Amino acid sequence: MTTTTATDYTWFEERFPDLAEAYCFTLVRGLRPAELLDRLAGRAEPALTGADAVVEAAFDLARASDGGRQLLAMTSVGAWTLLIEPNGYTGVTEDRALPASAGTRWVSHFVNINGLDAFLWAEDTVRRLWFEPGFPDERWGTTPDELLDAMHGAGFRFGDDEVAEDDEIAGDDDPGTDLSAPAAFALAEHLTGVAVTPELLERTTFTCGSVGTR
Repeated sequence: MTTTTATDYTWFEERFPDLAEAYCFTLVRGLRPAELLDRLAGRAEPALTGADAVVEAAFDLARASDGGRQLLAMTSVGAWTLLIEPNGYTGVTEDRALPASAGTRWVSHFVNINGLDAFLWAEDTVRRLWFEPGFPDERWGTTPDELLDAMHGAGFRFGDDEVAEDDEIAGDDDPGTDLSAPAAFALAEHLTGVAVTPELLERTTFTCGSVGTR
């Protein structure tokens, strides 16, 4: 069972409110940023330092392209590449993500401004698990139940009869608090061993690119 829980990621919304409104975080094993960008048929964009600059550039690009291009900000973390998309969704779009996961592990989670969310775990073009973090009882993929213990440990809530237990595990005193987004970060860390930290988001100079949205 994962030792990282949703409470380890509650800082994300507090420290990065603009990014937390709508984002997609993806971790890909064994590919460098340039290789990942090539798999996604993207084009290079100027490098940017810090998440705030990435968010601003993403919205500037969306306006300049009339919504036709999505910014990708990437950095290497050990053997993994972290891909961040402000107000994006490439990482959970299966017709792009699954082919791009060939020969590797792909872990992605997404939230948009309307409250829609998704979590995708793929291995070598195969969807192992897909679910909505806010509704983890409904799961799809070739191994939809393999991570159930880790999901409980991370703090996902599985129906009214288990709310109290999950709150205790996640260290949350308010049963009305929605911890599905930080729980998705915790589950991604369980699958990858990569911890996303405030310092990583604030200090990194990201390799950037963009992909078409149409």
